Order: sequence, then structure tokens, then C-alpha cells
Amino acid sequence: MLQIYFSPEFLKQDAQVLNIVNDKNKAVGYMAFLMEEKKMYVYGQLEEAGVEEDFKDLVEPYLQGLTKLKPDLDVFSYLSVGGKKVEVQAENEE
Repeated sequence: MLQIYFSPEFLKQDAQVLNIVNDKNKAVGYMAFLMEEKKMYVYGQLEEAGVEEDFKDLVEPYLQGLTKLKPDLDVFSYLSVGGKKVEVQAENEE
């Protein structure tokens, strides 16, 4: 089973780029977050097919944390694993 983690590459108040690395610290993908006043754009690519659920488990809590900081944000995202689009939930289900 592939273990994946975030590794910050670039951090500013309104933009982030995170490498996604495996347990050998090899980059296997990336995530990019760009924020405006009312919008957040999230792009991500993971090259390893077959780890879609692990990717979602890594990304969803992170996105939920970011949206708690600015609850009025509209989130636009495009994430893919092995070229296949992945849907994630950006907000907590209440």
C-alpha cells in the first residue's frame, strides 16, 4: 500500500503549493491552492492510479480546514489520480 503525505513547497497567505510524496520522500504529485477574497481554486494531480481513496483521505480534511478559516469561500477544484478525475467534499456535512 502506498502511503502519501503533503510536503510544503511554497506557502503564502493566498497561495500554496504542496508536493505529495510517498514514504520514500519521492514526489508522486502536487496540490495547488489559490485564494481570492471569495473564491478558492484547488488543483491537484497524483500520478499513481489505485490510491484514489488515500488521496481523498489526505485532501478532504485539509480542504475542510482551509474552508473553516474563511467559511464564505466558494471552492472550485480539479483533482485527478492517474488521469481520472476525483471528487472531494470541501465542506463538512452537517
